[in-house]
Amino acid sequence: MASGSLLAAILVLAVVIFVHELGHFLVGKWCDVEVRVFSMGFGPTVFARQFGETVYRVALVPLGGYVRMAGYEEEGGDAADAPADPKRGFTVKPLWQRAAIVVAGPVINLLFAVVVLTGCALAYGVAVPSNKATVDDVATGKPAAAAGLRHGDTIAAVDGKTISTWDDLVAAILASGGKTLHLDVTDETGSSRRVEITPTLAEQHDAFGEVIPSVWQVGISRGIDLTPIGFGGAFLSAVERTWYDSTMILKTIGRLIQGRISATDLGGPILVVAEASKHAQSGLQPLLLFMALISINLGVVNLLPIPVLDGGHLAFMGIEAVRGRPLSLRVREYALGFGMMLIGALMLFVIFHDIVRIATG
Repeated sequence: MASGSLLAAILVLAVVIFVHELGHFLVGKWCDVEVRVFSMGFGPTVFARQFGETVYRVALVPLGGYVRMAGYEEEGGDAADAPADPKRGFTVKPLWQRAAIVVAGPVINLLFAVVVLTGCALAYGVAVPSNKATVDDVATGKPAAAAGLRHGDTIAAVDGKTISTWDDLVAAILASGGKTLHLDVTDETGSSRRVEITPTLAEQHDAFGEVIPSVWQVGISRGIDLTPIGFGGAFLSAVERTWYDSTMILKTIGRLIQGRISATDLGGPILVVAEASKHAQSGLQPLLLFMALISINLGVVNLLPIPVLDGGHLAFMGIEAVRGRPLSLRVREYALGFGMMLIGALMLFVIFHDIVRIATG
């Protein structure tokens, strides 16, 4: 992994986390809560400077961050956490203000994704599947890679039969029955060549990772065309993409709970850094699109009703709204302890599988 790509990967995570914490910070300030610390990262302090009542801090481990607000019981509950002005403590604020502060982090992540996706659409155009039989990506270890197919190759004929569209190519591969095919290929420079390729019967997965019936395939993905678009169309496309990715994340979590897909398919911070580095090597647009996806993931996952996550705090507030009073501090502490154990165990699990996945290629 090149140092420049690794730096870009860390920057992606830092930006997405900063945006999340900025949401809590800005709404907290708007609600006149005393904000003690705005921290990027965990662990030993690399840099810290106080402006007004807030200490702005950069820590050594860039895989997280937090905003510490005075009077936030779960962050200590001792006298040192009491606000200078009792009216500016987090817990004394009206329920709707506390909920707004908590939900602001995930919401701004989703809005940030819309902004990034809109900018990408304006700058590069909207990606639509190409109707031509043009190869976008070639999977390592698959028949297409062994045959020498490359990104940008266009298939002109299969066994002498003209191929006009991507659907024509797919139909020819599916109908092959595993016999060797002879492809007439034109590369991006216009040079032509003939290659032999033998499709293999491979297990298929749907968008959620569930196994579907096997088909004959060669290991290529469809090319894309970038279509210029105006601001209105770019914004609408960004909103639709953010909504689609958000619902896909929730549906995937549902299938995990049902046991329909394996938890080993989950990716942790190591895989995120590796993927961000790979996208950085491909150019600015892929990196920005990946940043938007990570921001959507962070926003949606943080809204899950798990103690420690923003969604868990919102669940506490929902119970408070129904009961007319909050749950006892002890109950919340037990719930938060359980949530920390759950998230900690999940992080260890995904990090272990990240290492195994990378080690085994």
